[in-house]
Amino acid sequence: MSRPPQERRLAAPIRSRVFKPAELPAGSLEEVVLGQDEAEALRLADLEGLYHEAAARSMGVSRPTFGRVLENARRKTAQAILEGKVLIVAGGEAEPSSSLVVERRNDFVVAAPENQGQIEDHYAQSRQFAIFHWDKEKLCREPDFVTPGGVCRPGIGAALAKRGVTHLVANHIGPGAVRILASHGITVRRGASGPLEPAVLELFPTE
Repeated sequence: MSRPPQERRLAAPIRSRVFKPAELPAGSLEEVVLGQDEAEALRLADLEGLYHEAAARSMGVSRPTFGRVLENARRKTAQAILEGKVLIVAGGEAEPSSSLVVERRNDFVVAAPENQGQIEDHYAQSRQFAIFHWDKEKLCREPDFVTPGGVCRPGIGAALAKRGVTHLVANHIGPGAVRILASHGITVRRGASGPLEPAVLELFPTE
């Protein structure tokens, strides 16, 4: 008897997308389908720069399982680019071969480095973090976390984790800091800027 599929958490589920070579009709090309779990593995390893252990923890799978998912994702992406195939990123329902669990917004506790109501441009310069959670269809702000000594230190990841933080939105943040936060179970979204609440709201998936 085969084992039941292992559930996989998606911190950044995406809608269906199709990529194809320019100026060629899609109907004349072979297709490669990239599952949601495979797209998530690419995001964690190649975009966020997480080590496999931290990325596997984020997806709720074992390290060997994450490695296999990532290997499949990279092979499919390479096939589409190098062999001129249509790359379809599957969205919506889970692929039959895997059981995906999209984290619900109620499970999120989000921290954002703040500077006068805006996202702090550089994570390393953060002096305080605004913390939010979702409650009954609205965003709620919790008491801020002020960094010890007024500057961002390596122990911030552990301190935020103690506050229950699961995600962090930031603008400029180095891969080393991303890996440290991931080791404490905190998923990072880079490239956020502007007023705090709109930037944080973009993190939450729709129900």
